Amino acid sequence: MKLSRPVSWFLLAFGVWSWFIWITFVKNLWKDGSGLAFDDAGDPTAYFWVHLTLAVASFVLGTVVGAIGLRGVRALRRTS
Repeated sequence: MKLSRPVSWFLLAFGVWSWFIWITFVKNLWKDGSGLAFDDAGDPTAYFWVHLTLAVASFVLGTVVGAIGLRGVRALRRTS
């Protein structure tokens, strides 16, 4: 299957964007002072674990999507 140039670049940009957004989110989650992510004793709450799981899944999906986009861009450059 061949991806078009715009689709390849979109997938690559999506992968990079996903990493940027979720790294920022995890940093903010780790520093949370509102009491949602950590209880009064400093232990992680269910909110923390659920959102950390979402972030990890998004890292994996962003990496896969970005890798597909990168392969598409490289393939287009070889044929040009």
